[in-house]
Amino acid sequence: MVTASVKEGVAVPTVLRSGPYRFFFYSGDCSEPPHIHAERDDDEAKFWLDPVRLQKSVGFRRREVGRLRELVIENRDLFMGVWDEHCND
Repeated sequence: MVTASVKEGVAVPTVLRSGPYRFFFYSGDCSEPPHIHAERDDDEAKFWLDPVRLQKSVGFRRREVGRLRELVIENRDLFMGVWDEHCND
């Protein structure tokens, strides 16, 4: 189930929670290629979805980025589906 919150006046749909991680995107990002943000506490990473690759990471250690990448690959179809539904309405 996708939930939405507002961060600095922008809708932020949460697509998935997995353990301590929240996967989301900013509604204002629809002009960019499909991607997903992952956060835990104050750490955040951004992954492009086609193909899956890390765009940036702030605070996460390399091993954790690898785990996040695995989760993005495992859930890529879900992320792409929600992105397409949200951004192409």
